Parts: sequence; structure tokens; C-alpha cells
Amino acid sequence: MIELRDVKKSFDGKIVLNGINMTVRTGEVFLLIGRSGAGKSVLLKNIMGLLTPDSGQILIDGQDICCLSENERIKVRLRFGLVFQGAALFDFLTVAENVGFYYNQHGGLSGSNLQKKISQTLSLVGLEGIENAYPHQLSGGMRKRVAIARAVIYSPKVLIYDEPTTGVDPIAVDKIISLITELNTTLGMTTLVVTHDLEAGLKIAHRLGFLLGGKIIFEGTKNDLASTGDQRLLQFLQGSSAGPIKEMEV
Repeated sequence: MIELRDVKKSFDGKIVLNGINMTVRTGEVFLLIGRSGAGKSVLLKNIMGLLTPDSGQILIDGQDICCLSENERIKVRLRFGLVFQGAALFDFLTVAENVGFYYNQHGGLSGSNLQKKISQTLSLVGLEGIENAYPHQLSGGMRKRVAIARAVIYSPKVLIYDEPTTGVDPIAVDKIISLITELNTTLGMTTLVVTHDLEAGLKIAHRLGFLLGGKIIFEGTKNDLASTGDQRLLQFLQGSSAGPIKEMEV
């Protein structure tokens, strides 16, 4: 579904992505991990066509998006659903208006048909009957699930979660993790999760990649991870502060 080939990106001479090679397979849950400031957000923006790499290829479902016009990129972006780190709901809109935001902007459904779709999608994330509530009336976990409903309502091919467990209590974390797994299975979407919560992320990931020094220095399954001898990766996973991670030795 997603393939990056030697993708590079710099800003004002500072290298952020230094030859990224990474594959996210159709239908899997792929976990992207890395230190703060490693370039995970920049990588996501390149994948979604919000940024253009300096060089390399980004293939989405076999199509290289790096050479597309802006209008063509807009169509590519509609293949993605994005759950923002802080939910990013509109406070002045009801839950129903937030969840139905895509259709209000792009058309395709309206009136009773849209309301039915909104109710069905809220039921999918376990939030029946809250259409008329406002975000400030909801718990952190409920707001996160509303954000997920907004992202999946138009059936994107790829669902991206940016720190899905940030700002929610431990009980809600379990619900969010279970929901990510359930939606990946029932909706047949490809799922890309960016998180610092390794314990939660490893529960749901089929495979994962570790971004360090502008490169993916590890890509594989959890079994592959258990047998790695890479000290940089082990230091990150164990939360050790014994010396700096040597970023550029890749």
C-alpha cells in the first residue's frame, strides 16, 4: 500500500529524512517509532503528499505521488484518514457535525442519509446517541473515539493515527487499542500508527519501523525485534539514558 524508496528531505540545509526505505503492506497495522524530533511528522506529511521530498519515490497503492500535480495530490490525500494527536475536534461543532465534516466539505451525502451514516459510524466506535453533544462535554477517551469516527466515515484506504493514546487515562488506552485492532480487521484498512507508547503500540502492530538519523534502521515483525542486536534500538526500547544514541552510524 505504501512504499518509500530512498526518500530525502531537508529544510534550510538541515537533513531530516536521509534516504528512507520503508514498506507498509496492505491491510496490516504498521507501527512507526522514533525519538522526539526524529522526523516522524515530516515523514507522514510526505506520505500524504503535504510535502514533496527532495528526491526519492513515494508509492501509494503503486502510484508515485512525487510527480503529481496539486489537484492530483488532493485526490491521493482523500485515500487517507488521519486521527490527530489531540483529537483536533472543532469545539463549536456538535459531535455529529464533527463526524460528518468530510461530507459537509466534499459532498456525497446530506440530510437524513448523512445523519444515518454518522449514527452508524458512531456506533462503530461505541458512541451511540451522542450526536448532539459538544466536545467539551466528553472525556478524553470519548473525544479520541469521535476523532476516529470522523476519520473512518468516508472509508479511506489508509488510516493514520498520530499518538492515539496521548491524553487519555489507562482504561481508555485499552479501549482505543482494542478499537484500532477491531477497525483494522472489520473495515479492512491499512493502518499506520505513530506513537511513543511502545507497550500499547506493540500490542497491535503486525510490523514496525524505527526511524533514527533520518533513516529506517529497523523494519520487521515483533519476533524480529526480539532478536535484534542493534544497541541503538535496544537503548530506545529499554528507555536507557546510558550514553547518546549514535544516530548517523546506520
